[in-house]
Amino acid sequence: MLKMNTLKPAPGSHRETKRLGRGTGSGQGSTSGHGNNGDKSRSGAYQKFYFEGGQTPLTRRVPKVGFHSPFKKEFQIVNVGSLEEVDVGGREVTAEVLREFGLIHNVTEPVKMLGSGELTKALTFKVNAYSKSAKEKIEKANGKAEVV
Repeated sequence: MLKMNTLKPAPGSHRETKRLGRGTGSGQGSTSGHGNNGDKSRSGAYQKFYFEGGQTPLTRRVPKVGFHSPFKKEFQIVNVGSLEEVDVGGREVTAEVLREFGLIHNVTEPVKMLGSGELTKALTFKVNAYSKSAKEKIEKANGKAEVV
């Protein structure tokens, strides 16, 4: 029968902690496993994870290339052909409708319609931008392309 006074951890799950600096006979005496000299042997020693021992770090060796505008608009792209298989049910095609059918990920980011594929349904689109070919295909199918 199991009793409180006979409980032990599972074999191998518990290790004794190293007792550092308890004399030379312990095997972890004098320098306590930190070696003889250098910054890492001192107490409170700390080096950033990208420190390379004084060598010029990788982040400074690699050349900086290009320019990234902080004002660039990233559009979520939807092709007109992908709406051919979806049954919108006579509703206006907005970001919310596109999200409902899994064609975009985020309702708050701008959406751009591109003209890949064919469109036969007369739909009213209300999104942020259209390519020239997308606008032509929407209007050819008796639909409307309105900019939000």
